[in-house]
Amino acid sequence: MMKLKLKLNLVRDSIRNSAKTPSILVRKSLISSAAPAGGGGVPKEVADCVVIGAGVVGISVARELSLNFARNVFVIESASDFGTGTSSRNSEVIHAGIYYPTNSLKARFCVRGRRLLYEYCKKHGIPHKQVGKLIVASRHEEVPKLNHLMNLGNENGVEGLRMMEGSEAMAMEPELKCARALWSPTSGIIDSHSLMLSQMGEAESHGTTFCYNNTVVGAHLEGKQIHLHISETESPKNWDHKSQRHPDVVLVPKLVVNAAGLSSAALARCFSGINRGVIPQSYYSRGCYFSLSNTTASPFRHLIYPIPEDGTLGVHVTLDLDGQVKFGPDSEWLTDIDDISSIQNKFDYTVHADRAKEFYSKIRKYYPSLKDGSLQPAYAGIRPRVSGPGEGFADFIVQAMSLGYKLEEVDLVKVKRLLDSMPRSFLQIMASIEQCFDLDKMLFDEVVGRLKAYEGDLKGTEDVQGGLLLGEESHGIPGLVNLFGIESPGLTSSMAIAEYVAAKLSK
Repeated sequence: MMKLKLKLNLVRDSIRNSAKTPSILVRKSLISSAAPAGGGGVPKEVADCVVIGAGVVGISVARELSLNFARNVFVIESASDFGTGTSSRNSEVIHAGIYYPTNSLKARFCVRGRRLLYEYCKKHGIPHKQVGKLIVASRHEEVPKLNHLMNLGNENGVEGLRMMEGSEAMAMEPELKCARALWSPTSGIIDSHSLMLSQMGEAESHGTTFCYNNTVVGAHLEGKQIHLHISETESPKNWDHKSQRHPDVVLVPKLVVNAAGLSSAALARCFSGINRGVIPQSYYSRGCYFSLSNTTASPFRHLIYPIPEDGTLGVHVTLDLDGQVKFGPDSEWLTDIDDISSIQNKFDYTVHADRAKEFYSKIRKYYPSLKDGSLQPAYAGIRPRVSGPGEGFADFIVQAMSLGYKLEEVDLVKVKRLLDSMPRSFLQIMASIEQCFDLDKMLFDEVVGRLKAYEGDLKGTEDVQGGLLLGEESHGIPGLVNLFGIESPGLTSSMAIAEYVAAKLSK
């Protein structure tokens, strides 16, 4: 029997790295001759770090681990190229950090990530532009919501926010109609493909290997060591994920970062030995974009955003680096995607022309001169959500392997959501701890100890589901970091997420 190999496609015939050095041809083989597991069978290979997913977050994590922490990283990607999912199907906006609850991971990572991103773009020549954003109240009744956004942005540390009268905003943008506007000078746009390409070059020059057309189809534990099951992407397309099948290769890494984007939660549920109670339910929201046709010049010079509605930022005006205008996204909940479809990347990105009808009415609230027939279907993107319709704000979820960090660094909003199925006594216990101790100064281990003192009272309770804690004791797999719900502002936050994850893994 021929020894099975994990194939590596060409990243590019030529790929430029961040230092602008001559292009390099990437022809690396991840496993050229993997040793069969005891007595023959599936080849097995030991690895240092594995990042699952070659989107903007996965690439940034790989770069951070290899460049700043000298880790040898394999990036496993099921598609034939990098950044083919959410990373390439978004507004390509550098967000300031206005919209998110103070101290949430989205707020912290967005503000930090924006600063890191601008620095990186300037240093490495990544095409970008700090065009600024106007968030507009089209009616006077919306002004209180605009004031709330300004207060929230100030609390989050966003620089330069300023409230404008409608006349001032309309002087900046003559095609605009609004009652008042919030000016955000630090918002911008970026060429996300160039960003990913540059960071890949840096990562590869420090030993990272990118492996395409390979899918992580599961994992199991041997002792406390995770074993990743990997197959060529074509292989599991008709697999029902119920019958027994053997992977092509088993990787045994010290550290794993699940940055699989749309498939991250579905993939985690395929890991044997994981505590499924802490894996959030998967929701998917599709957003369509339309481009502006029948015009030779852009009607706007800045990003134009309406007041957020229904848990989204609304159908807004986005510019590309050539000055062309697109509008979107709208939001449509997808109900026909299960875990199997997610892992197999069976997502529908079709933009139906008849969706433009809803766009016209929304856009004309702030751009009344939009002409009929001027919107053309552009593209669609799908967001990985961890909250469903009507459930409100949902934060990023970072399930880290280490318990040696402060409770303030944990996504408390998501903890509470995960504990919705817990008995009320648990929340009362947490409230009691908070009354007696300063949680900001307590290590998570200390809180764990105090919770364990009450563990006996909770055992055997019928309505207890899942785990109580985050980290190793939560998902049950040492060395694993799960990234769930990395939607907007994921692009802006990518370098901050990478910085955070790498620091935790390297403790």
